[in-house]
Amino acid sequence: MVNQLRSEANTAAGPVVFTDFDGTITQLDVTDVILAQLAHPSWQEVEQEWTRGLIGSRECLERQIALVDTSAGELDALIDAVPVDPAFAAFYRFTRKRGIPLYVLSEGFDYVIARILKRAGMNGPVRNGLQIFSSGLRLEGRRLIPSFPHSAQPCEHGCATCKAALLRRFGKGKHPVIFVGDGLSDRFAVDEADVVFAKRQLLAYCREHGKTCHPFDTFAEVEQAIARLLPAIKTRASASSVPLKP
Repeated sequence: MVNQLRSEANTAAGPVVFTDFDGTITQLDVTDVILAQLAHPSWQEVEQEWTRGLIGSRECLERQIALVDTSAGELDALIDAVPVDPAFAAFYRFTRKRGIPLYVLSEGFDYVIARILKRAGMNGPVRNGLQIFSSGLRLEGRRLIPSFPHSAQPCEHGCATCKAALLRRFGKGKHPVIFVGDGLSDRFAVDEADVVFAKRQLLAYCREHGKTCHPFDTFAEVEQAIARLLPAIKTRASASSVPLKP
């Protein structure tokens, strides 16, 4: 895998990392946990419509979240029980130390992400939201009200958060553009990345569609692979700074 990664490094500016949240940073999909515990069972019918490609993820989430009945206390208790990849905090420190931009892209909700990252001891631009792009969420009475500030218009796939557009925007001028994900909501980001780390549904999707990716289980493997990639990037960047003779 390291040799493959090195071959993907070129002479452009340094790398950038984009990662999914639900099921990638967390060990469970938090939105699915909320729906399973707090929503009317018909949320699963809506999920099937999405997986079959009949609706986009934005419509899917709008309809599913409307089925949730909860209090702030019930919601927080559920969120606080969701485990985080134990290697993510070290990976986050690694990217900060190496000066690698890290963006969290999620179709899940800002309220959930901020609470979990705080519990995991995160700080800096990721924790304070500057590098998090997700759906919004607020509680009115016992109802959850979603919003979708990063659903690009037009988005041909109807995404709640258009990850592909965000990769194009913040990956411009960076190389390699690295994406880490686990689910079907990540599939549209794959074609915008130079290097993809995938597990679960995203891994199956990449294999089924012939997309190059690197399987992983935890962020420890992602960190090790990127650490091995960095010397190749620096070497090629140095070489590119020397003008070519006519």
